[in-house]
Amino acid sequence: MKNPVLYMIIPCYNEQEVLPQTSGMFLNELHDLVAKGKISDDSRVMFVNDGSKDRTWEIITELSRKDPHFIGISQSRNRGHQNAVLAGLMEAKDLCDITISIDCDGQDDIHAMEEMVDAYLDGCEIVYGVRSKRDTDTFFKRFTAEGFYKVLNALGAEVVFNHADYRLMSSRALQEFAKFKEVNLYLRGMVPLVGFKSTCVTYERHERLAGESHYPLKKMLALAFDGITSLSVKPIRMITGAGIFFFILSLLGILWSVITALSGNSVPGWASTACIVFLMGGLQALFMGVIGEYIGKIYLEVKGRPRYIVSERTWEQDK
Repeated sequence: MKNPVLYMIIPCYNEQEVLPQTSGMFLNELHDLVAKGKISDDSRVMFVNDGSKDRTWEIITELSRKDPHFIGISQSRNRGHQNAVLAGLMEAKDLCDITISIDCDGQDDIHAMEEMVDAYLDGCEIVYGVRSKRDTDTFFKRFTAEGFYKVLNALGAEVVFNHADYRLMSSRALQEFAKFKEVNLYLRGMVPLVGFKSTCVTYERHERLAGESHYPLKKMLALAFDGITSLSVKPIRMITGAGIFFFILSLLGILWSVITALSGNSVPGWASTACIVFLMGGLQALFMGVIGEYIGKIYLEVKGRPRYIVSERTWEQDK
């Protein structure tokens, strides 16, 4: 059996500080897998420049000139981590047998790739990299992240616990995944929908080697909300149930008010009335906000805009 061609898909956004360090790590792992007879020497390390404002793209092009195992594509503008990963996967799906997507910062254990490739050779089409523990995270990040996975599963979304975007996908799985046309991307929730035989590989996550994290709390919350609204309609159903409950409650309140008024025991007062008005007003605003979020998603989906635009490819520069 011919050794599979592997493409490592590595999204990059303003990574000029860490890229010179991690690029060598990725290349060494590729050579190691080739030497062990696990993958073909035609395998490549593909960097995806996500509209960086620093020297990231220049570094990628320099690396590609020095070693043919390095290649890269550049998006026409910054479109976010999920779109960058998707761009790399879609570019690579017809060029290789398997892809492994991994972040550029060196936090994910690259040595887990060998176990992923072994699982592929054993018949798995998708292999999820799962963090064995979160010792490098703050208590707040660990608590919120693990809670988020539990909430997503409770809402009916299929997500792998403690899995981010470190995963192996075969070209067969990618061909089917290409049929998913969502504009609002949450890859870690979409990939399980593809199906096929899959498994998990556990690894320990390290500290970032250099530079700063590009996922502050604001972006993490935005990604989490995208995940919930892109994968589940349960919040809408919960709102419907809450609406029915409060409607029944209001009918009981009206009935109580009428009986009290007819019996002559009503006491004028604004406090109780104000509390009810504020409560109902706040709930209505919340419910409208959630519904509006779904309508906004529909608005973006029906436009059918491209999810990424590749402006440059390193292998086309010398033509």
